Amino acid sequence: MWKLKESMLGNDDEEGSREGFLDEEADGFFSLSPMQRIYAFAAFFVAGLACMILSLIVFAKPIKFSVLFTFGNLLAVGSTAFLLGPVQQMRMMFDSSRVYATAIYLGCVVLALICALWIHNKILTIIAIISELCALIWYSLSYIPFARRMVSGLMMRLCDTEL
Repeated sequence: MWKLKESMLGNDDEEGSREGFLDEEADGFFSLSPMQRIYAFAAFFVAGLACMILSLIVFAKPIKFSVLFTFGNLLAVGSTAFLLGPVQQMRMMFDSSRVYATAIYLGCVVLALICALWIHNKILTIIAIISELCALIWYSLSYIPFARRMVSGLMMRLCDTEL
């Protein structure tokens, strides 16, 4: 709590030894024990999966489906921030090897929400959800070594038109 008070008041008594308020090593306001991190990860991940599964109930109504499905996706992807920490999660998401996958995934999430909540077009919403799901798979594959290269090679072989 002392670090919170110092960071808000701007006391510079010990400039060299002071840590930042949101540093990962900070023992202040935002620290969680390892077990609390695991519980929070599990809770958010299960809530995300529950939203995605419950969205199948309203599949006939694509607008409600897309909002619930997208919210579940964001909960599931965001749950890993409890294990890694939010700063490390952002560093990993925007690493040079997966920055394009992250940008495409986040763009598809925004596109799905725009199609569902603003445009209200069911066909565009379904197309946006399919692209969001493909982008999520591609983003997830970026965390497995050589998985994207293997899937790309497999798709090239399956979709090859030469006989």
